Amino acid sequence: MNTHTAINPDRFQMLRVEEHNPHLLVVTFNRPHVANAVNTETGQELIDLFSALQHDPGNYRAVVLTGAGERHFCAGADLKQRKGMTTEAWRAQHAVFESMRQALLNCPIPLIGAVNGAAYAGGCEMVLCCDFAYASPNARFALTEVRIGVMPGGSGTQTMPRAVGERRAKEFIFSATPISAETALQWGLVNRIVPADELLAQTIAVAERICANAPLSIRQAKKSIHFGMQADLRTGMAFEIEAYNRLVDTADRVEGVNAFNEGRPPVFQGR
Repeated sequence: MNTHTAINPDRFQMLRVEEHNPHLLVVTFNRPHVANAVNTETGQELIDLFSALQHDPGNYRAVVLTGAGERHFCAGADLKQRKGMTTEAWRAQHAVFESMRQALLNCPIPLIGAVNGAAYAGGCEMVLCCDFAYASPNARFALTEVRIGVMPGGSGTQTMPRAVGERRAKEFIFSATPISAETALQWGLVNRIVPADELLAQTIAVAERICANAPLSIRQAKKSIHFGMQADLRTGMAFEIEAYNRLVDTADRVEGVNAFNEGRPPVFQGR
């Protein structure tokens, strides 16, 4: 589809939403004074943004998610806002956060984390909702919920074992002990460690390489990986072929083959 999704950057207060180019959005948690903690309003803004992308990504082909400042990616839920909450209010807010996580996981285009600092609790869970992530050397990761009498409830008990394995995930969650960027890399929680002053630029550079590829192909490949990982191998392979066959009758497939044979860069239009 060649039309833009209706995303107005000015409507967001808790997030900074920037169109880096016509195909790439950079989304920044923009509450550095509280370690980029997520309040109810931030959750609702993330729902609005990513639900719009799920409904129709338009020209957008990738999203980079990062945090404002040099110390924090996201500290998780804003516990100051939660102080004194009734049980009903807590559950109502958490329902917003549940929808927020689903909106991130349902993003049809690649979602790439640029983890510029501490990613704790819900912040770590949002890294796990990304398709992959890069981290600065000062990044730290933790799921600390058991320290305050709850447990990871933003997909962490499901996404962490899938990312790093069951036994590491249990130690990580039960002990609530932070790990370094180096350990996160060894475990497979992040893909690369990048100097802090280069993190966003290098992440954007990779996102731009993704944006240069056929957008429908990327979306179908993401869908195939995501759903195939939830199934046995034969079922996953069958899903892959269904996803593949939907691309054969696209203008981008014709353009890609023609461009290759003509020795020129392809011009993909997402149709």
